Amino acid sequence: MGRGPAKKPARPTGKSSLHLRIDFGSERSIGPGKVRLLELINETGSISAAGRALAMSYRQAWLLVDEMNQMFRDPVVAAQTGGGGGGGTTVTETGNDIVRLYREMERRAYSAASSEIRSLARLLTPQDGSPH
Repeated sequence: MGRGPAKKPARPTGKSSLHLRIDFGSERSIGPGKVRLLELINETGSISAAGRALAMSYRQAWLLVDEMNQMFRDPVVAAQTGGGGGGGTTVTETGNDIVRLYREMERRAYSAASSEIRSLARLLTPQDGSPH
């Protein structure tokens, strides 16, 4: 005897994503937040503006930058002096390498896990409020 109509698999409403966090021992790590902060500093030329874009205080953004600058052999962010508008902040070659390497690892991981991600997405509860 049947148990009623088969349940239709839920379709995800948005694109799935995968985020990585790389731990270098118990005290040092790099993940999506720090990488995004570097990207925004690159775009804005300012730790303050990058922090605002991430809804964090200047102090919190500065502490993350300082942590990264101490974590890596070479600085990832450097202050720029002078100019008519005053100084600013620039992401160094090392910082840009970190962003590039992290985004490439993220892309490869998503590609390697895409089948499993799709399978997980099919198990999701619908977001439109319809019954299972």
